[in-house]
Amino acid sequence: MVSVKINGINRRFHGDPNMPLLWYVRDELGLTGTKFGCGMALCGACTVHVDGVAVRGCVTPVSYADGKEVTTIEGLDSEGNHPVQRAWRAHNVPQCGYCQSGQIMSAASLLNQNPDPSDDEIVAGMAGNICRCGTYQRIFAAVRTAAQEV
Repeated sequence: MVSVKINGINRRFHGDPNMPLLWYVRDELGLTGTKFGCGMALCGACTVHVDGVAVRGCVTPVSYADGKEVTTIEGLDSEGNHPVQRAWRAHNVPQCGYCQSGQIMSAASLLNQNPDPSDDEIVAGMAGNICRCGTYQRIFAAVRTAAQEV
């Protein structure tokens, strides 16, 4: 059995401890804001936080989260008013929107670890999050804006 706190709620998982965390949050808990993209941790659509650090849910087993706190996009801020989410709206970042929950979760983790990142640190911190629509300039601007609020 795996005991994990997800978005502030204590959970117990009795299934296969090797199940990807992504499938647990999406299929078992119905938290579908976290997306399946590539299944190989290359695109970042599945990004969640484990103890505040961004991880790729598609390759992270549920067992990794045992005794830890997991935050999905739904738990970042219940009203959608985390500084990163506000900056995303201010810069009109999403185009198709599919990658955005992963982008937001990576940005929030970056700013949690480094509230005043340099331009190079933003680029490095967001590496591995792919936006098929190419909104990288808006993503960068939104991270820079959110850093001013954190």
